[in-house]
Amino acid sequence: MNKIIKSFMMIVYTLILGCITGAIIWIFIKLMNLGINFIWEYIPNNINIPFYTIIVCLFGGILIGLWKKKYGNYPEELNEVLTEVKKTKRYKYNNLFSNFVCALSPLLFGASVGPEAGLTGIIAGLCTWVGDKLKNTFKEVKELTSIGITATLGTVFKSPLFGFVEPLESEEETVIPKTSKIVLYFVAILGSFGIFILLNKILGGGLGFESVGTADLSNINWLYLLLLTIIGIVMGYIYFLSKKLVTKLMNPIKNEILVKCILGALILGVVGYFLPLTMFSGEEQINIILESGTTIGITILIVTGIIKIMLTNVCIESGLKGGHFFPMIFSGIAIGYAFSLILQINSVLAMAVVTTSFLSNILKKPIATVLLLMILFEANLIPIMLGVAIISCYIKTPKWLVEK
Repeated sequence: MNKIIKSFMMIVYTLILGCITGAIIWIFIKLMNLGINFIWEYIPNNINIPFYTIIVCLFGGILIGLWKKKYGNYPEELNEVLTEVKKTKRYKYNNLFSNFVCALSPLLFGASVGPEAGLTGIIAGLCTWVGDKLKNTFKEVKELTSIGITATLGTVFKSPLFGFVEPLESEEETVIPKTSKIVLYFVAILGSFGIFILLNKILGGGLGFESVGTADLSNINWLYLLLLTIIGIVMGYIYFLSKKLVTKLMNPIKNEILVKCILGALILGVVGYFLPLTMFSGEEQINIILESGTTIGITILIVTGIIKIMLTNVCIESGLKGGHFFPMIFSGIAIGYAFSLILQINSVLAMAVVTTSFLSNILKKPIATVLLLMILFEANLIPIMLGVAIISCYIKTPKWLVEK
């Protein structure tokens, strides 16, 4: 009976933790949207400032650099968070407020990154703190940090299954937790996702991608699908190559966080001035492509998609840190749409294949890739996307591209 009570209480604590996670994510996204609207819509609509994009980015770079110089170069990239939690079952939780500011500020000033990395680090730290408080009561507390990560990813991407699978799937093997732990994982994910949706309904907010439409699969050209898969793989190579080059170029000033932030912000501002779609995380910009892709034109779409890949790496390496999922999805959509115009095929099908191939080549996690992209694409595309993801995943990236 005592064991049953403890198990029930652990479920209750996990549910509460999931609800807190969802509330924190909602607060973060709400502040992000309010800040972006004020900085990038209200001010320029009321005050005419020449070269506004460059000025704001530079100002943001200075503020971020000064803050990080004092409090530390956070947030860490998602892979770094997952690796530390997998290895130690813990994540640092000193100065969570500072980490919150570090995660939010690049997004406010237009950095080409997503919110998932910063939020994951914040929630992982919070869950570790809770686990430390409960370690004498429940033996499962070591799992709380991993549980918090799955709840965060599932909520941010509006895909509970992706949140569960992404941290577990790897190129070598996929480790499935015991049934009792799986229950806790999904209790936290559903609690977080439920509170996030509820707060959105009541108070507004919003984040994430919406369906891009229905694909017509009645007349598939398999040769074109192969070509689009190869394009996605090439984009993956561009991602790794640009990451390696940016890291090498930043290496001489790797310890000068203020200088790095200002340099990254200057590059962001100049590129964003000429190609505004390359800025921000990308979910809102996808809607612009869907509405005006033919007007934007093939060349601009392809250039924007490639520059976005490079700019995301510039932002992350320079200190304007965040996640790479959101901007990489945007790049896949932009280039997929462009090739749908070139090949005169269904745009949704082309976007699905290119984006799936691109993300799977980067992540090397085909199941997680498909689960993630189900928020954008209809269920009838799942067999094609899964096939493309497997092919792209198992075409090895050259070692010289990924070696540091």
